[in-house]
Amino acid sequence: MYINITDKVTADNKGSSGGLVHYLEKENRTCNKETPECWFNQERRDFEPYEVRRKIDSNKAQLRNDEAKFFLINISPSQKEINHLMEQYGELSAKEKLKQYAEKAMTEYAKNFKKSGVTSNKDLVWFAKLENNRYYTYKDAEVKNGDKKRGELKAGQQMHIQVIVSRKDATNKIRLSPMNSSRGRNVTHSKKMGQFDRVAFKQSGEKLFDQLFDFKRNLNETIAYANIKKNGNLAQREQLMILEKGLEINYESKSMANELVKGVADGVFKTATVMLESVGQTVSSFLQVIMEPVYNAGSGMNPKEGVGKRRKKRKQNEQEQEQGLSR
Repeated sequence: MYINITDKVTADNKGSSGGLVHYLEKENRTCNKETPECWFNQERRDFEPYEVRRKIDSNKAQLRNDEAKFFLINISPSQKEINHLMEQYGELSAKEKLKQYAEKAMTEYAKNFKKSGVTSNKDLVWFAKLENNRYYTYKDAEVKNGDKKRGELKAGQQMHIQVIVSRKDATNKIRLSPMNSSRGRNVTHSKKMGQFDRVAFKQSGEKLFDQLFDFKRNLNETIAYANIKKNGNLAQREQLMILEKGLEINYESKSMANELVKGVADGVFKTATVMLESVGQTVSSFLQVIMEPVYNAGSGMNPKEGVGKRRKKRKQNEQEQEQGLSR
């Protein structure tokens, strides 16, 4: 699940929302659809463009001319996630399910500010638009390489949702900026703007999708995994390596690995040993790399004697692995 909040450099969000609303109506203008995609939120499914523009533009009390008035949130499921919805619900119902998901995601957006009076999507002024297609832009490698032209449709399932959300809350009194990255560290600033952790918001959206639609996400499809791969330190990468190795050897470790990877990304664990101890595991028990060999009657080994030697060897290997990872 890709969730992105467009910053003020990319979006012209210091004036009227009319330009953005018009742009997001492009499919209704060009695709000749009998039933156009209307704007929606938790209240209705049939908002007209002028209603969206008027409501967003009027909700800006005490904001200066040079301040952002609204933000654009892009909610884009992966091809795998879209196909999962299609298989579960069919094409038409899948669209409605994605809209319902967007409603709940906006509640997660509100909660992320950790601000009194802003606890659900009802406390926000927001409108969303489902789009069915994506188009190549000058930023895409295919356009740069000359394989595709700017404006061409991208292949495959491209259903996604764009959300315009006001800078001010539904009372038009509280300022809410998702671009505030203090995460509560700057008390004065957070009290004024509301703290906002963009990574936590994206992770909550990922978890929400999995829970709502019973989606079995692989470890390498998580936001935490991508963050560790991109920005993780040596200890985090070692911990991730153990989780990846456990998945290769022991399928039952999958849910445990997905549970632990967020803690790894957040820097909760000092070593892989500490990480696994948090769920009552050791390195060797998680990996299960030492298997009990089958007793061969022709080997001349006493079964009891063999078990004892194997247990001793297993314990020795386990201690060596844990000592190596804790260094």
